Amino acid sequence: MDFPFSAQAGRVIARLEEQGYEAYAVGGCVRDALLGRTPHDWDIATSALPEETARCFADCRVLETGARHGTVTVLLDGEACEVTTYRVEAGYTDGRRPDQVKFVRRLEDDLARRDFTINAMAYHPVRGLVDLFGGRADLDAGRIRCVGEARRRFQEDGLRILRGLRFAAAYGFIIEEATARAMREERERLHLIAAERVNVEFRRLLTGRDAPRILREFAPVFGVFLPEIRSMWGFEQRNPHHCWDVWEHTLRALESAGSDFLVRAAVLFHDSGKPSTYTQDGAGIGHFYGHPAVSERLADEALRRLKFDTDTRKRIVRLVKYHDVSIDNQPGCVRRWLNRLGEEDFRRLLQIKRADTLAQAPLYQPPRLELLAGLEGTLQTVLAQQDCFRLRDLAVNGRDVLAAGIPSGPAVGEALRYLLDGVIDGRFPNERAALAGALESWKGDNEGRGYSRPPVGR
Repeated sequence: MDFPFSAQAGRVIARLEEQGYEAYAVGGCVRDALLGRTPHDWDIATSALPEETARCFADCRVLETGARHGTVTVLLDGEACEVTTYRVEAGYTDGRRPDQVKFVRRLEDDLARRDFTINAMAYHPVRGLVDLFGGRADLDAGRIRCVGEARRRFQEDGLRILRGLRFAAAYGFIIEEATARAMREERERLHLIAAERVNVEFRRLLTGRDAPRILREFAPVFGVFLPEIRSMWGFEQRNPHHCWDVWEHTLRALESAGSDFLVRAAVLFHDSGKPSTYTQDGAGIGHFYGHPAVSERLADEALRRLKFDTDTRKRIVRLVKYHDVSIDNQPGCVRRWLNRLGEEDFRRLLQIKRADTLAQAPLYQPPRLELLAGLEGTLQTVLAQQDCFRLRDLAVNGRDVLAAGIPSGPAVGEALRYLLDGVIDGRFPNERAALAGALESWKGDNEGRGYSRPPVGR
């Protein structure tokens, strides 16, 4: 078998076995190597106890990174490698962590406690692959299946439900029937999991290539920690622009949203406010006036609850807020949006609008896609011309404003903002002489506010 084994992992295993212990590479690194992917880290499992591992590497730096669970980190040749003692676990009282961890000497016992068959394989550079639960066959079949009884695995740790769904989304795998049934039956256990842990799995899941399919098949599971999406399920829009209910529209938009997390998260929430804003006119046509503002609030609540960092949360919420706004295909308008969002997030907004359009009724797509293509072209032109849309791009700065006789304080910022607005809107060019003239005009208009003093040097 052609197996891209790590040279460093091989040295760690060799050192342990020289001292009479058994050692294998285990878990995700074996899975990824068999899939033809380069593992991020190589985890080693061994029959050696933590203190025995430390003695084997007495000439190296050894960190007790998880000694309670048998894990130490060995720094060998400048590289870190986690080495964990074979163990079994028992008594998951809180449905999250084992009450008891017992070190064992047999690899078979250690593999039997793991979550999914594709993560319960081990590899040795001489003895080859150890696959006791059919993980290799499940990899070949593109299948996620629990080791042993599925419900028991999820009762031990509810986060395993999201881990399994994340693997399926990332690899395009199916969930084996008994495992899928147990995920749905045990989904309420996600309430027991810390928001930070749910956050990590959900973030990785949502960027998986098959995330829309997994969201569609396991919507009730996601509804446990994202109640904001529940009202979208099956909510008919009754509008000629839409041929899908709100949830299906959202999933189809996700299919066209690329893999950027901020884009996908904004798309997931962009229409979450529609059900609560639904009205119907006399012709029976549905409308959703004000839904972006409600969607913005719901997205903010969800992201706060899941403990997203402030910057990520604000950027996603802002994209939700503006997802339905009309943008004229004019350089000044594009410069204005670049000033408001920055280049990266303005590009994200256009991507969201495109995904939203592609999930609407086909008859109405062409003119909207044409407008978006035009906006993307105008954006490229504005950027290529290095048009000014930020304060730092202005041909003048705060020192110039002070030298023109504007007193220090809030007036300086107001004056610079006035000049930037004028440049963005095309009222005057981004040239020092023109901006100096515009500044004098601004001073005159604000003379009564005390925003004038003798220029410096006069």
